[in-house]
Amino acid sequence: MAAEARSALEELLGDVPAIAGSLPEGFLDTVERFVALLLAANRSVNLTRVTSPREVARLHLLDSLAALPQIDRMAPSQAIDLGSGGGLPALPLAMARPGMRWTMVDSVGKKATILAKFVQALSLPNVSIIADRAEALGRSVAHRERYQLVTARACASLPVVAELALPLLTVGGSLLAWKGPLSETDEEVRHGRVATGQLGGGRLRIVDPGVIALGGHRFVIVPKEHSTEARFPRRPGEPGRRPLG
Repeated sequence: MAAEARSALEELLGDVPAIAGSLPEGFLDTVERFVALLLAANRSVNLTRVTSPREVARLHLLDSLAALPQIDRMAPSQAIDLGSGGGLPALPLAMARPGMRWTMVDSVGKKATILAKFVQALSLPNVSIIADRAEALGRSVAHRERYQLVTARACASLPVVAELALPLLTVGGSLLAWKGPLSETDEEVRHGRVATGQLGGGRLRIVDPGVIALGGHRFVIVPKEHSTEARFPRRPGEPGRRPLG
């Protein structure tokens, strides 16, 4: 199945030559090994509901790699991925850009342990794993306002993601969130704009990745323009129970 996913990804990348041409030598070999690890681990721990090879290639691998043009424009040296789960999008991105340091975060210890095994098996020295809540990291001296990029895929609504992500960003960094179809008039976007303004964020942008195979998938990008007030993030669970905005 991993080999089938690799073949499907190669086919899909044929429609996005700019992304395909930017991948390092050996990338497809490494990503095939990652898919094999993911599907094997998924038999005992629920890491993904998507398991057919072509859908793994499209909805996991291509969806992750579609962010590369945006990330390359930002040129961050350190990124942190929230709610990493099965390693997406961070692991494909770390394979694609080995010069970037990635920190992957999942609050579920069992998932974090599996991610650590993935990283070891794939020999990815640019990736580290943390088992903790984003709210705790956002109040930690070691992590608060330390990253140039925060990524979040299928994590939470925009106001919640903003409160978890913005405290981790250095001024000048950006939040990059994966979303389905969104428009400027959607309630989630309206509330997200209010929340990001409270957290030191600049203008929220909705970006079409321009990848036909992904349909209506969109990115939401929020630059950080001001330091986040010390009262954010609120205590664990509070951002989800009482979202800003």
